[in-house]
Amino acid sequence: MTGTIVVTGADGFIGRNLVLRLGELGYRTIPLTRTATSADWHAAMTEAEAVVHLAGVNRPENSAEFMEVNAGTADLLADAVRGAARPIRIVYASSAKAVQESDYGRSKKAGEDRLLALGDETGSPVHVFRLPNVFGKWGRPNYNSAVATFCHNTARGLPIVVHDPAAPLDLVYIDDVVAALVEAIEGHASTGFVTIAPVYSTSVGEVAALIDGFRTDRDANLISAVGQGLVRALYATYVATLPPAEFAYPIVSHRDSRGAFSEMLKTRSAGQFSYFTAGPGVTRGGHYHHTKTEKFLIVHGEALFRFRHMLTGERHEIRTSGISPVVVETVPGWAHDVTNIGESDMVSLLWANEMFDPARPDTIAAPLS
Repeated sequence: MTGTIVVTGADGFIGRNLVLRLGELGYRTIPLTRTATSADWHAAMTEAEAVVHLAGVNRPENSAEFMEVNAGTADLLADAVRGAARPIRIVYASSAKAVQESDYGRSKKAGEDRLLALGDETGSPVHVFRLPNVFGKWGRPNYNSAVATFCHNTARGLPIVVHDPAAPLDLVYIDDVVAALVEAIEGHASTGFVTIAPVYSTSVGEVAALIDGFRTDRDANLISAVGQGLVRALYATYVATLPPAEFAYPIVSHRDSRGAFSEMLKTRSAGQFSYFTAGPGVTRGGHYHHTKTEKFLIVHGEALFRFRHMLTGERHEIRTSGISPVVVETVPGWAHDVTNIGESDMVSLLWANEMFDPARPDTIAAPLS
């Protein structure tokens, strides 16, 4: 895709995410920030195929700044578009609070009215997004959202303050916002008021508890179900706030004459992931399980897996290596072991369908030799 897109407020939370995405899609962007002059705005419109208007304030030092900035930048944009003397697609990030009788709400409503009138006047397609609370990577703590503050503080072991855990909270994730803005830029959204989905309806207390759980789980080498919906988005936001010193963390490694065994990651509902090593000629295992199942993947070296049925005595062998990856699954009721038959250390990944419980290990010794 090609084209020139003007982004006002380009150095803000949404702006930084949007500019990055537009670059990925092949667009040229003209960023306008607080340092841009009126002349800069007018010059940018002479090149713009579309403009995404994100400039505004939500936590000014003086409440008068709401109208000065939020409505004022809409007036500036209208003047610049009119000066270009041609229709320019306009995408405006308003707020769900535009319907409220507050200084902030009135200022965002004034911006909406000005740009919708501009569309009628110039023929410019106008898309207005009344955004609820937006969260995601690069949000500023103590400014953009409570989520940004909760994530920043929790990642650093700092306290968070929740005055009313039951307070409702409607959230939209930055990636969904950016995707919707891009659709509007490309003319795939309706004009007028546009909605973004999904909106996650939750509470302040629930969000705080989820974010706190990310840290405590990490400390315990656990991971929650973080692959879908709100939890996925919150987890990505939390991890994005980690300082570089927290990018890595140690795990326990059990070492003896056979090699090393380390639990990489445990889950409450999908088992655990580990790895182990074995020197040349070393055999590990020699046991069976009643219920537990495992998957082995040799990623380095050569291995011989041996199996023996606990009732029939039937035997089976599998040879595998890191050169030709094969998953070897252990089967309840079959004793099994694995021997390093190569000349260098063997390394195996291991998944078990349940977390190890020392009180009920479901591991009964049964040598195969």
